[in-house]
Amino acid sequence: MTSSFDGPVLDVRNLRVAYGGDGRSVLGADDVSFSIGPGEVFGLAGESGCGKSTVANAIMRLLKPPAVITGSVSFKGRDVLAMDPRELRAFRWREIAMVFQSAMNSLNPVLTVGEQIGDIFTTHEKLKKRHARARSGELLELVGIDPARLKSYPHQLSGGMRQRVVIAMAVALKPSLLIMDEPTTALDVVVQQEIMAQIGDLQRELGFSVLFITHDMSLMIELSHRMGVMYGGRLVELAPAKALFAEPLHPYTQALMGAFPPLTGPRVHLSGLSDAPRTAGGCGFHAVCPDDRSDCSHHIPDLREVAEGRFVARTAGGPR
Repeated sequence: MTSSFDGPVLDVRNLRVAYGGDGRSVLGADDVSFSIGPGEVFGLAGESGCGKSTVANAIMRLLKPPAVITGSVSFKGRDVLAMDPRELRAFRWREIAMVFQSAMNSLNPVLTVGEQIGDIFTTHEKLKKRHARARSGELLELVGIDPARLKSYPHQLSGGMRQRVVIAMAVALKPSLLIMDEPTTALDVVVQQEIMAQIGDLQRELGFSVLFITHDMSLMIELSHRMGVMYGGRLVELAPAKALFAEPLHPYTQALMGAFPPLTGPRVHLSGLSDAPRTAGGCGFHAVCPDDRSDCSHHIPDLREVAEGRFVARTAGGPR
């Protein structure tokens, strides 16, 4: 779908996702803001439960009540949160597509790969089954799978092949933005590298932007242009990937990066965080923050720019 819009592909402002009501809401995401430019790979990192997938599902409008989404999600100038069901049906997969965490759970076990990919073309492009099958075979070739596998069921494929099938389905309609939520979960490191190389090749060939979600910082830095780090539903740092890797500014980012042992060089001591409970009313990280210069026990610091393109949530006397 062509467009003359020259702003960011995706612009998320003050996104908030709350579950429940009657004053007892639980926040899945709180005041999250970022943008993704044309052809850009934006990484979103953080531990399990920090709100990464919640943000992705909110962008896709996949969350159902009691979830309440507020804030702004703009795709090429269009308000995603204001779309009605008909608009959403046309918008999903054609404009934004998503690769979910587990390929086996994303595929129907009783339908062949060909039937599942072909359904995209018969539903969205009204192709006849013969033409849809031909297009499906081309897609499998695009991700390095023999078109003969169209007759296979998901359980007959390896984990890496299933993930490639899911990626093929996501790029079938050539969306402008691909959301990848932990695309290499449960895959061995060799297959992880193959999948990531495949994603990079497709991204360069088709020119789509990527929102890449993972807790694996090393994997994200390798692929992303810019990165955001989340903790407790909020962004705590936002920066170019290489700059963040060279000098993480927020204590949580430092702790997250320090959780991965180096593959080369001498052994180093890996330090974890204490299990102190998160405080209410202030920064959720305050109770375990190793930097005692910051004073966030009674307020939540907003992201502020500390260098060109670098943002960190900290108090004026906080970590640098």
